[in-house]
Amino acid sequence: MLSARQILIREELEAGTGAAISMAVDGSKSRTGLRIWFADIEERHGPVAELRPYGLKGFAVTLGFGAFAGEVVRRIANAGSEDVRLARALVSSIDSSVEVEIQGQDMADWKITSGDFRMTATIRNLPRDPEVALTEVSRDTIVPMMAAMAELIGYDVIDEDDNGGVPEYEGAELVSTVRRRERNPRNRLLCIRLHGETCACCGLDPRETYGAAGSIIEVHHLEPLSLLKEPRPYDPARDLAPLCPNCHRAVHTRRPEPWSLEELLELMADPMGKAGVL
Repeated sequence: MLSARQILIREELEAGTGAAISMAVDGSKSRTGLRIWFADIEERHGPVAELRPYGLKGFAVTLGFGAFAGEVVRRIANAGSEDVRLARALVSSIDSSVEVEIQGQDMADWKITSGDFRMTATIRNLPRDPEVALTEVSRDTIVPMMAAMAELIGYDVIDEDDNGGVPEYEGAELVSTVRRRERNPRNRLLCIRLHGETCACCGLDPRETYGAAGSIIEVHHLEPLSLLKEPRPYDPARDLAPLCPNCHRAVHTRRPEPWSLEELLELMADPMGKAGVL
């Protein structure tokens, strides 16, 4: 079942993590599994997730490191506080019905300091349809686990600015951090997990309106780069909001400072600007 659906699994993982994914069938145990890793890091040098059937209607996902992952582990151990915060938030976003354990550590403040790190997720009572079950496991469990590793490793590091490396605002490190967050494909995952898929301004639920074509909710960063006067910890719960494409476009019609959500709601309540007019 797993070997025949590698394309489906890979598409879900690449869309959710923003990273190229490699995988291979593993028949070394009684039940055939699938080993999953980042394509630009050799399997033995980086994090590897192992997906195997569990019971009659479940799967188990075990995330660990290859035998020669020392360099990657050291890189992860030196990850910044914001990367650690986001990685933990990604893992915490896994549904409570999934049993997640980290060997020898508390779920609230786990960290990776050696290649012995192990994270295990057990998913039970999945739908009988194999494709639906694997899509659910990939999207809702493996993606957050691998996305957390991608954050800690440091994917999506910003390239030099188009203007020759001169930042648009003072403080190159701050600019790089914020732009990296804005371009981070994993923000969509966190935003939806934390706030749902209903537009924070107009209340549109795209899936109710468009059905299968409704996966169009967008992620809005509430504090624009131009307003950040000094660095502060990144908090996905307060820094992101889901907006439909129309509302997202609308808040950015004012530049350089976008409309706040509160201001947009006022405009929507009085679109012709009649309030207060004699």
